[in-house]
Amino acid sequence: MRLGRIQIFPIKSLDGVFVGETRVTPGGILENDRIYAIFDKDDKVVNGKRTARVHELRCAFDPEIKQVRLWQNGESPSPQFQLDAPDRMEKWLGEFFGFSVTLRHEPQKGFPDDRAAFGPTVTSEASLREIQKWFPELTLESLQRRFRTNLELAGGEPFCEDSLFGVPDELKPFQIGAVKFFGHNPCQRCVVPTRDPESGRAVAEFQKKFMELRKKFLPEWANAQRFNHFYRFAVNTSIPPGEAGKPLRVGDAVEF
Repeated sequence: MRLGRIQIFPIKSLDGVFVGETRVTPGGILENDRIYAIFDKDDKVVNGKRTARVHELRCAFDPEIKQVRLWQNGESPSPQFQLDAPDRMEKWLGEFFGFSVTLRHEPQKGFPDDRAAFGPTVTSEASLREIQKWFPELTLESLQRRFRTNLELAGGEPFCEDSLFGVPDELKPFQIGAVKFFGHNPCQRCVVPTRDPESGRAVAEFQKKFMELRKKFLPEWANAQRFNHFYRFAVNTSIPPGEAGKPLRVGDAVEF
C-alpha cells in the first residue's frame, strides 16, 4: 500500500485542502491541520456536530494558509480575510451563525477531537469505494467529504486500514514514508457523515444501514473486540514526538 491522498482542514469543521506533501509539527499533527477553530461565547467549539449550518459554509484558502474567503452555498465569496487578524472574519461568521464567535489559533497541537489519539485519521480508497456500493446514490467525493479523513491509502483491499490498530490498550506501530505512527482504534463517527456535505440534509437510516453492513463486511482478520458498535470507520492515530519535522508525501509506502 501507499499514501494516495493527504487532506488538511485548516479551520476545524470547514472545507479541506488537498496537498501533495506536508510535515509533522512538534505537537504531532500535520502542518496546518485544524490549527484554527471557531468558538462561541460559552467557549464551545462551533462544528457540524452542533449545527448543520456548518455544511452550508464554503471556504477557500491561499496557498500559504494565511488568508481565507468564506461564502454560503449559492452566494458570492467574501473578500479575503486575514487569519492572523480575525476581527472582520469573526463578524462575518457571527452574522452567518446568528451568534458571536471568536477564531482561535493553535499551530502546533491544533484542535483535535481526541486528545489521546491526536494524529491524522487514516482510511483507504478501497474502503470508501466499498461503502459507495452500500449507498449507490452517493458519490465517492461525497463520502470523502462526509468522513473528512486526513490520509487516504491506495492499493489495499477494503478496510485494509483496520490492520493499523491492535487489541485494547495496544498502540500499534506502523510507518508511512519516513513518519512513524501509532494506531489507536477505529474512529467512532458522529452525525456529520449522515449529512450531505453541501446542504446538511441527512440520508434516512444512514447510520443504521452503515452499522449493519460494516458488521457484515468486517474482514475476518480484523480485531472485532475493538467494535463495541459498528458505527466506526477510519483509524485514529498519534505520532511520537521524535517524528517532528519529518515529511509525509503522496506516494509514500505504508509499512506495518
